[in-house]
Amino acid sequence: MIYSRITGTGSYLPGDPVDNTALVAAKGLDSSDEWIVERTGIRTRHLAPAGVAASDLALVACQRALEAADRQPNDIDLIVLATSTPDFVFPSTATILQDKLGITNGAAAFDLQAVCSGFIYALSVADKFIRSGSHRRALVVGAEVFSRILDWSDRGTCVLFGDGAGAIVLEASDQPGIHATALHADGRHRDILSVAGQLSGGQPIGDPFLRMDGQAVFKFAVKVLAEVAEEVVAAAGMTKDQIDWLVPHQANIRIMQSTAKKLHLPPEKVIVTVDRHGNTSAASIPLAFDEAVRSGKLGAGETALLEGVGGGFTWGAALITL
Repeated sequence: MIYSRITGTGSYLPGDPVDNTALVAAKGLDSSDEWIVERTGIRTRHLAPAGVAASDLALVACQRALEAADRQPNDIDLIVLATSTPDFVFPSTATILQDKLGITNGAAAFDLQAVCSGFIYALSVADKFIRSGSHRRALVVGAEVFSRILDWSDRGTCVLFGDGAGAIVLEASDQPGIHATALHADGRHRDILSVAGQLSGGQPIGDPFLRMDGQAVFKFAVKVLAEVAEEVVAAAGMTKDQIDWLVPHQANIRIMQSTAKKLHLPPEKVIVTVDRHGNTSAASIPLAFDEAVRSGKLGAGETALLEGVGGGFTWGAALITL
């Protein structure tokens, strides 16, 4: 029986952290540090400088993950990169990353777009590739430059997001690492979080900025995250009391706290990094996971529930043992 296991993690945040007070002052927002922290838990975020793309952030995260796994770039035969802010319309950001890493072995590489659930989707896809026997070592990446699609006059959205990247090396194993994954989507809710713009004839058509109905997103997220957690635990043939850590999408501290409460997990068992980098969409779960591993919180043999929800609407979860 072929399984897949995580053998290395890495992450990267560009530039210096920008705290709430500095952001409010720089953008002339009618907001404050107290207002932002109370409602979201976010204190700082990182914003990529001009000319720095998602592939640049992904490159550093992948280099760190490869080093942690003691692998060389050409050991990788699959790249699945989750992003909603790709370098170009095409080619895919995954192939650009492949070139920057120096992978010349013809490894398969493609982008996956599921917004903030993107990393869970990418992890599930890579796991199935490896379990099928067609591939043995994958880079699973989440990389975003959401600062490029924010309306800096909209205090309800622009204070929430940041840029960053996270990555893991996933390898074939005779021992289960990814126990189960669950993925869902419901396009009926697409309007509550979207960037409803596109390029046509060299011009932007529609609204090129991120728009969100915060209350609707909150209610939807709390509901489906609790449901998918139950689903993936059952699919793995395990029980909730076997979960050592919750590594949720880092969007809002209140959503994370609500999910932990429904799982009967104490707050100290929730990996929280949103205060330091805000919502980095597909990058947020691997960023938090890397922090948990490198800090020594999440150790070998421990079980973690990873879950996220994003525009689309999409949501999903993975139950893993490190």
